[in-house]
Amino acid sequence: MADLSIPIETERLRLRPFTIADVDAVHAYHGLDEVARYQYWEQRSRDEVVQEVTKWADGGWDRQVADAEAIVFAVTLSQSGILIGDMVLLFRDKEARQGEIGFTFNPSHGGKGYATEAARAVFAAGFGHFNLHRIFGRCDARNRASWRLMERLGMRREAHFREHALFKGVWDEEFHYAMLAREWAEMDKGGF
Repeated sequence: MADLSIPIETERLRLRPFTIADVDAVHAYHGLDEVARYQYWEQRSRDEVVQEVTKWADGGWDRQVADAEAIVFAVTLSQSGILIGDMVLLFRDKEARQGEIGFTFNPSHGGKGYATEAARAVFAAGFGHFNLHRIFGRCDARNRASWRLMERLGMRREAHFREHALFKGVWDEEFHYAMLAREWAEMDKGGF
């Protein structure tokens, strides 16, 4: 198992634990309709963001990693420290070593490759430190930005579910993507 150095540093980003001081930065994008549109939650009020960020920060990073049901990363710009998004690595089946990745970013920082860079760092932690066998992600089929991100990561589309659930009052379509540890290792060797 590879060491997990916190914060995780990439070329332009720092992935770190959340603190209560992050509430306003998270509210700046969780409060937007365009961000909430494809999420399982509606636009969040500041009070709702306080509750969510408190859960993410509760107990500190060491406790999150030890309990390892989900780890939520605050994604910040290395140079300025500005919080631009959040990423989660959920541990769905510990015995089968299955994880799920999720991400929400402030659209004002979109189009610069930050989400891809942050997701690669989370994949490296998931496959390296946590020894996951498979990481998957899912999104609404209409959420082009989300499924394009998963394709940029080299994940393969494994399923397209049509009208499988009611989502915000309408039948939805959902894409499922995944990557295996050996596929990540092969891509990583190539300088991915």
